[in-house]
Amino acid sequence: MSNLFLFLLMLGGGVILTLQPSINGRLAERVGILESAFISFAVGTLALAVVVAACGRGSLRAAGDAAWWELTGGLLGALFVSLTILVVPRIGTAAAMAATIAAQLITGLLLDQLNLFGFRAIPIDGRRLAGTVLLLAGAALIYRR
Repeated sequence: MSNLFLFLLMLGGGVILTLQPSINGRLAERVGILESAFISFAVGTLALAVVVAACGRGSLRAAGDAAWWELTGGLLGALFVSLTILVVPRIGTAAAMAATIAAQLITGLLLDQLNLFGFRAIPIDGRRLAGTVLLLAGAALIYRR
């Protein structure tokens, strides 16, 4: 797959990531915040079970050999979903996503710079730093009190 195609896939992922909190927030009005997060993960787990059964090529048993921290992704995802369900109805989707994207970019820059997970190291340079500053400024402009 080309890098452009992968980039476009992530743009689609960004649309999905932006829709999810609003959908979960509406569900939370009916069932509650934590209950909405639980239902979101349960439905996602069922969907992934079907996909893994149909297309999976890895080994679920190999998870037993994983380091403890390699298994925390689901916990972090549950925390993120719960936070968005709480926050989006109060400050709005755009402000919540602006804060999320700004934090993701800063964290991503640090992960790339420090090569913490052993992926390709990409140093912070002036262009990447300028982009981050501009994104933070944009996030600040989008957030309204």
